Amino acid sequence: MKQRKSVALLIETSNAYARGLLEGIVEYQKRHDAWSISLPEQERGAEPPSWIKKWRGDGIIARIENDAIACVLAKLKIPVVDLSSARRIESIPLVETDDDAIAKLALDHLRERGYRQFAFCGLEEFAWSRFREKHFVDACRNQEMPCHVYRSRSNIQGSRSLVPLEKKRLAKWLLKLPKPIGLFAAYDIQAQIVLDVCRSHSIPVPEQIAVLGVDNDPLLCNLSTPSLSSVIPNAIGAGMLAAELLEQLMSNDKTVSPGKLLAPLGIAQRQSTDVTAVDDPLIAQAMQFIRENACNGINVEDVLRTVPLSRRLFESRFRKATGKTPHEMITQRRLSRVELLLRDTDLSQEEIARRCGFEYAEYMNTLFRKQHGISPGVYRKNSYFND
Repeated sequence: MKQRKSVALLIETSNAYARGLLEGIVEYQKRHDAWSISLPEQERGAEPPSWIKKWRGDGIIARIENDAIACVLAKLKIPVVDLSSARRIESIPLVETDDDAIAKLALDHLRERGYRQFAFCGLEEFAWSRFREKHFVDACRNQEMPCHVYRSRSNIQGSRSLVPLEKKRLAKWLLKLPKPIGLFAAYDIQAQIVLDVCRSHSIPVPEQIAVLGVDNDPLLCNLSTPSLSSVIPNAIGAGMLAAELLEQLMSNDKTVSPGKLLAPLGIAQRQSTDVTAVDDPLIAQAMQFIRENACNGINVEDVLRTVPLSRRLFESRFRKATGKTPHEMITQRRLSRVELLLRDTDLSQEEIARRCGFEYAEYMNTLFRKQHGISPGVYRKNSYFND
């Protein structure tokens, strides 16, 4: 009987990205069923478990985010794969998100909504936040767009004593930003804090500040007010790849790659960026009406009744401001809602069509396939790997 290899996973379960990594490792294990796994309970950046120094296992997959755990793992005589951008042991394979690709996708998303001024909100203490800041600022500079930067001095989620002071400092920065502006936060928790401060100081989101996070934590994003748009990292893919690399190392494969950076899967758009920034006040008024009522079966005539313009002049100004016709914008709003319901609910396609303002599911399916290249059913099936 073939002996199962013993593998330790030093990965926290406290955030969506890390849980996605674990899901990917579980998926690899389901396919190969070759490991006996140890998963100690620990927080992000925690000290290494006391037993690891004397552990007699075959391999480790870890998020090596501090010197203490790096020092212990570097001394072990077994294969290790790293899942942290901190890169504290350069001699071992690394699997991480491509922060450059994440930053560029974030900028594209905000630019597509009409923003021409941008901001980044991150944390000083984490390498991945600093990388995302650099790439986002560089991408803005390359397109000759201004970018304002804020760095939290500490992870205020982890220190109650710092919360009032840090939120006061953040509020002062947010209030001084030029508006409207598209803001990219280093991760969902930071974005949620931005939304809380905006709400406390009556800064309209997304009308004045559109907020985009990273990790697509469904619980956190949907509990936020308004609901939070977020970049979807390929966490499951990273976990599967890390498991594959570890198996190669444990099998003495000499062709193991030094690792890989994985591009994000896309963006889950929710209310915090669900707007088009426009300077024309009447078109902005029409856009707000479309945002609030697109799924109620409205048409262009209904929108036209909200502004004192002729249809010809309205449609001309609308296209100039948004790059789309009013009908196209209504359809886009409805399809965005379809995406959300496919990802986050088990509703039938007929019920989704009804809730999104489509008279027939078949017509919704045709428009969805035209926009995405796949059917709603395939999109829903694939969305498991995107959450």
